[in-house]
Amino acid sequence: RQKWENLFKRRELVHIDAVKEFYAKMTVTHLKKKNVVKSKVRGVNLEFDHEKLATILGVPGKNRICEYIKEVWEESKYTKPLEITRRFANDDTIVKARRVKSVEMKPSQRFIHFLVMKNVIPRFGKRDTTSFMDLSYMDPLTSRRLVNLPRVMMRHMSYVISVKDHELPYGDWLTMVFEAFGVPLVDKKGEEPKRYDFF
Repeated sequence: RQKWENLFKRRELVHIDAVKEFYAKMTVTHLKKKNVVKSKVRGVNLEFDHEKLATILGVPGKNRICEYIKEVWEESKYTKPLEITRRFANDDTIVKARRVKSVEMKPSQRFIHFLVMKNVIPRFGKRDTTSFMDLSYMDPLTSRRLVNLPRVMMRHMSYVISVKDHELPYGDWLTMVFEAFGVPLVDKKGEEPKRYDFF
């Protein structure tokens, strides 16, 4: 339903130096109600919004959920924190929204948590406990609501460059972006991607 299957099946080589240069030079600007990512890699200017990124990755990029939550988890049109907590903790007696431990989840829910943590918003961190943001994406993925992956990626990229010592995500998917803009990658061999590796 999300139509991410072809993207998740692809195994692009990761060009680590190019990924590092991309994030080192990356900026995000707001133009015409859209966030636009700009960077420069090996002398080539890159500029894209979430719709162009969707086209490059071959995934849908319109009319989908995109919420990016860090420390404060508030109720919204799409997110009901207490209800989500109860569902993934499999406990209707919980009275306050909280993070959910892996041992509380069903096997299928743990799989969705792994997918979110290693693909949708990849990062290092504890695997045995969800973050609020994990739960915010686990909820629509298990209830068949549509998530705007390109917008989520751009917001996560923007967060990554705003903090110190954060892993650099989406290495192999960025190879697709580099190729779309004609960034020369043939001079250096890439490395086989591991979705759980960051640089």
